[in-house]
Order: sequence, then structure tokens, then C-alpha cells
Amino acid sequence: MTRIDRVGFAAELDAHQERHGPVTIGLAGAGQMGTDIVVQVALMTGLRVGAIAARRPTRPREAIAMAGYPDDHGVLATRAADIDSAIEAGRIAITDDLEEMCKAGRIDVVVDATGSPNLGTELALTAIANGKHIVMLNVEADITVGRWLAAAARKAGVVYTGSAGDEPASTLELIGFAQALGMEIVAAGKGKNNPLRFDAVPEEYEVEARERNMNPRMLVEFIDGSKTMVEMTAIANCTGLVPDKPGMHGPEVTRETLAQVLCSQEDGGILSAPGRVDYTIGGGIAPGVFCIVKPRHPRAIERIADLKVGPGPCFSLIRPFHLTSLETPLSAVRAVLYGRPDMQPVDRPVAECGALAKRRLERGETLGRIGMADYRGFAMTWPGAREGRALPLGLAEGSRVTRPVAAGELLTYANCEPDESFAVTRIRRQLDEADRAFSV
Repeated sequence: MTRIDRVGFAAELDAHQERHGPVTIGLAGAGQMGTDIVVQVALMTGLRVGAIAARRPTRPREAIAMAGYPDDHGVLATRAADIDSAIEAGRIAITDDLEEMCKAGRIDVVVDATGSPNLGTELALTAIANGKHIVMLNVEADITVGRWLAAAARKAGVVYTGSAGDEPASTLELIGFAQALGMEIVAAGKGKNNPLRFDAVPEEYEVEARERNMNPRMLVEFIDGSKTMVEMTAIANCTGLVPDKPGMHGPEVTRETLAQVLCSQEDGGILSAPGRVDYTIGGGIAPGVFCIVKPRHPRAIERIADLKVGPGPCFSLIRPFHLTSLETPLSAVRAVLYGRPDMQPVDRPVAECGALAKRRLERGETLGRIGMADYRGFAMTWPGAREGRALPLGLAEGSRVTRPVAAGELLTYANCEPDESFAVTRIRRQLDEADRAFSV
């Protein structure tokens, strides 16, 4: 077999392990994403999963077995000391106590793969309070209270970051590359993977979900557009790019036409101005992400056109893949090795992800989770959401309907009350109150 030397980040991982031992991850959640992470980390050098927290031990054990470990590799642990002992013995601790996992001294970084805005918020707060870096696969929590969590992490001297491999962080790679080259950012976003159907409900996708080894609710979160709206809101609030209109355009394009459609009207496209976030449907872009750029000099435009990137004056930079949770371990390692986030919201948001009713909602109803039959995500500008008193998508779960809401109508603080027992609700209220005080 040909020997291939380890290079770049892989070589840095090797060197860190040789000097300090592996980076140790505490993983919250063992669903689809959590299982991916357990399997992926087992294939890598320089890091390990030290503990998995879940309500029941069944799924962590299944993930550990899928990763190729022997039956006794997962060890039940209740207290932080037990978790540390399991890690020191070279095993993976299985616990139902997130706080004890965060307290464990052998854990370097915590990864949130829970999928719940409130649980993810509570986990991040607990990790930060215990001096642990936190990697959020939970974009829903990030767009709701990420500013607060990032500030708390900075104060505690740890890293709060979104995850590599998710579309927002993958898009930020392209944006940063283009900015470093001095290019104007015209637009950025993703190609939508799944068919778009705004009224999708889990019951209609149970067979497909089984075939894809997915939870039907999670599949619908992708199909009804909620996940896309969440992800584009996250990109907006990490960069200052804004939705061009409520819900964005979502044009059907190809790789060849992308830069001529998602550019400003001045350059022949559909956008009212540069600096926008959006998504596309149709073939050719998905499962990738893109950044539409406009070089600032005729010579640069000429050179890029000569290199067959496109006709100009705007060009598509496309990352044709994103590996979702398989890339998450890279964010965990970068947080520990370099103290650097891959994705973090800025202090002043420019976008909000609200929610539109999928069906008529009656007074007194309690709303279910994202991806169910009650509502779907809807990206808006921050001023537009404030003017309409939009209820953030991350607060919709558990909210009580206070007056009838028609199908297609925006959920607002006037027709819904968020669950006041949730940490995410309390933190978001404090953020909103601080914003109002700042604007006065």
C-alpha cells in the first residue's frame, strides 16, 4: 500500500495527541447526528468520545456498537467521577445527566446534538458554567439566543461555536475566503436538498423516513423549509447579510445560471441590492453551498472569467458538499486546540426566523415541535420581525395559542404565549429588553 504522509490539520491532530493525548468530547444526544459523530470520531486520530448523555442508554449503546467497539465499551455512569473513571479506563461513559457530564474533568468540549432549542440552551449554559467549550449542532437555539450564549462563553474564557459541516458554517468558509480576496459579497446561501413542500406533515413521510433512517419529524423540518429558513437566518446573523424579502426568493437555478439570477437588479438579477442571503431549489447546487461575489476590478473579472468560473461580472463560488455531523468533530478540535469558533453570531442581529401556521390553530392549543403539523419557519429581516411582533421560531415549541390563527398567518406575541418555564424563553426576553433599551 502506498504510504501517504499526514498533512495539514491531520498532522496537527497527530502532534497534539502525541504531546497531550486526545481531545475528549462529551456528546449530548445519540440520534441520527449523535450516532454519526460517535462513528466518525472512532475513525479519526487525536480525539475521542468520552461520554454520551441520553435519556435512555439504548441508543448510545447502539451507536457505540455501530462504531465497532466491543459490547462492554459503554459504561453506565451517574456521577462526574464515574464518567472520569470510565474515560480513564479507555471506555465511553453513558449517562442520563447532562450536568454531571459537563462537570467531568476529563471532558474537554461538549457537543449538542439534542435538536431541542430549550434543551440545547440549557446544555450550553451548563457547559459554559463548567468551563467547557460548546459546539452547537442546534442551529434553532443559536438563532434564538446564540448572542447571549456566545457572550457568556467569552466571559468564561471558553468557545461557543456552530458546527462545521452544517450549511451555515460551510457557507461562512466561502464568505471568509471571498472577503480575504477583497471581493464584494453579493449573496450567499445553500442549495435546498429535499423537495420543498410548505404543508408537509410527518405522517406523510414515515416510509421515506424509515428508508433514510431518519425521524419523520426531522425529515419534515427539512421538507417544509423550516431548516432552510433557520440556516439562512444563522448565516445572516453571523455576517450582516439579510433576507431580500420575507421568506426569501428561493429561485430555481443551475450552477451556470446561479450568479446571473441571485445578483442585484442592476446586474440583471432578482435581488434589490447586494448583501443578501437566500437559497435555491432545483438541481445542480444541492447539497452544496454558495457565495456570489463581484470582483472590484476589471482585471480580476477578466481573470476569473478566463478561468471558466462564469461570464461575470458576478461569479458563483460553490462548495459542492457539506458533510453535516461528520464534520462536527473538527469544530470540537479547533475549539480546544486554537480557542477558535467556526461560526458565531454577531452582537447585533439583522434577521429573525419567525413561524407561519401550517393549519388553523385554535385558542388554547399547545404547539408541538418544529417539523410537526402546526407551523413552519419563515425568515424575515430583524426590523420586519420587530414591527410584526413575530414569535421567534425557537420559542414556538410549547407555546400556547391565545387567539385563533389562520393557516399561513404569522405567529406573534399577540396570538401566542411562549412557555415561560423554558430557559430559552427567559433569555430571549432579556435579549429583547436589552435591544429595546439600546434603541431608545
